[in-house]
Amino acid sequence: MAAGRTGGGWTEIAAYPAAAPDSPAEHATITRLRAATAPDGGLVGGADAQRMDTATTASRDRGIVVPLVLGAVFLLLAGLLRSLAAPLLLTAATVAVWAAALGIGGLVFGPVLGFHGIDPGLPLLSFVFLVALGVDYGIFLTHRMREEAGRGADPHRATIAALESTGGVIASAGVVLAATFTVLTTLPLVMMVEMGLVIAVGVLLDTFVVRTLLVPAAATLLSHRLWWPWLPAAHRREHARPAEGTGERTAAR
Repeated sequence: MAAGRTGGGWTEIAAYPAAAPDSPAEHATITRLRAATAPDGGLVGGADAQRMDTATTASRDRGIVVPLVLGAVFLLLAGLLRSLAAPLLLTAATVAVWAAALGIGGLVFGPVLGFHGIDPGLPLLSFVFLVALGVDYGIFLTHRMREEAGRGADPHRATIAALESTGGVIASAGVVLAATFTVLTTLPLVMMVEMGLVIAVGVLLDTFVVRTLLVPAAATLLSHRLWWPWLPAAHRREHARPAEGTGERTAAR
């Protein structure tokens, strides 16, 4: 520990923790220093303290932004698709893609690229990008499924027709977007490399796994329940016919 500059009633003291940089022990030391100097108005700064503050701020922002974005997306999808089940499925799929992309990135950053952890702002930035892109693809697919269901197609046929008409567009857009974000990995900035890799992986997962396999499979299994509580008009008429017929036969007797 060594005294530094003095002026205006302040004295700068340089302290060097014995623990390794960015380690839990160093973070604990900074926290203890802040607790000890706070009553006297002291401040603890430095590169490591700033990174701690950045991580804390990023965590707080995620707790606010992520629920707000998901809530807004759910409401917009519910209004567009006139359903509650389909927006829940699409929102859950988008969150799963984001989590999987971050997990794959974490497996690559350290062991393969030699990065020490991830940038604190990466989870939130990647979430915003992947939600925006994933919801677009989900709208293309599910809105076409609803159109087919409205024409009277059974859930399996509606899903196949939607894949046939939108699958090529979604796949092409996904490949182009993934290639575009992959370019960021060539920049000499760790943050850009991490963001480019995570978003590219997320877009590919969303394109070739979620929208091609998982969402169609879930839609087929859910059948007409996917459009709950507002069934398409064709299915409302189909469900109403047996009841009407039964009433007529009862009256005839």
